[in-house]
Amino acid sequence: MNTLDFTYQARPGRIVFGAGSLRHLERELINLNAERALVICSAEQRATGADIAGRLGARAAGLFDRAMMHVPLELVREARSVATASKADCVIVVGGGSAMGLGKAIALESTMPILAVPTTYAGSEMTPIFGITEAGLKRTGTDLRVLPKCVIYDPLLTTTLPVGLSVTSGINAIAHAAEGLYAQDANPVTSLMAEEGIASLARAIPKLVSTPDDIEFRSLALYGAWLCGSVLGSVGMSLHHKLCHTLGGSFDLPHAQTHTIVLPHALAYNRVAAPEAMKRIARAVDASDAALGVYELARQTGAPMSLKEIGMRAQDVDRAAEITCASPYWNPRPIETSAIRALIWNAFEGAPPCA
Repeated sequence: MNTLDFTYQARPGRIVFGAGSLRHLERELINLNAERALVICSAEQRATGADIAGRLGARAAGLFDRAMMHVPLELVREARSVATASKADCVIVVGGGSAMGLGKAIALESTMPILAVPTTYAGSEMTPIFGITEAGLKRTGTDLRVLPKCVIYDPLLTTTLPVGLSVTSGINAIAHAAEGLYAQDANPVTSLMAEEGIASLARAIPKLVSTPDDIEFRSLALYGAWLCGSVLGSVGMSLHHKLCHTLGGSFDLPHAQTHTIVLPHALAYNRVAAPEAMKRIARAVDASDAALGVYELARQTGAPMSLKEIGMRAQDVDRAAEITCASPYWNPRPIETSAIRALIWNAFEGAPPCA
């Protein structure tokens, strides 16, 4: 029997979960001792953001509705100026990873707490990880100042999420937990959360395609996303996230779709180096092989399967491999330039994953 030897660092934060839980918004704002909240969202989420600002009444410092993918530095500077000018003492982030990323960038250089209201399955709300893109390169880091103090998970807010984005957002969340299972600092607590999170999403995602208004499965997907995000917030990232940060930050590919396409190939790359993690992932997606199981989940639910479908050019494959290998994250299998190039090419073509 192996002797257990691990470190687990719990992350602070309050979770309010359940259909209709947005009704607790003002209560949670008061719990943060906040007086004026700036609401952050993307243009696509403006209606929801405006509704939340309206619920707050005099407690709303304003609405900034121009969050975008990969958090460009110029936008960060503008949003920080708006937050300062409006005398906000709290940021309410509504939406997915783009809005969350901008809210984190504001919190990074202030004392303002974040209250997150996710409407996708991105999971960023559960992590102290931030990313800002400047001059075509995405810089990531970790800082507890950007970890939301409270997260309100209301499945009713996810029912308007388009089916296609529901699928890719859910598989994006699976990626967080999958990498958590073979992370350098993986531990029994996060591994339990990871397998439960992947299994919940693998059950929910097909139902979101067939019955997108089903609150039971919207709740199950959001529950899985919370668990997967919690895993990402507690352990380190590896090859998959490095690839996606590179492809998104340097080639402006859409976040969730990129994660969906790359994940099976990253799992195949690490298949032999992390056998126990692969067994747990395969079990969670009800397949004999982790990489092929995730690939089939994406294919059967209509997700994009190739990087060329989402705008990548063939001539960028070599450059993507160079950037990935120049400053790699820790990974269970050593990073080999030729193998990484082959991985990206397979993802570009949409071929089934191979080692």
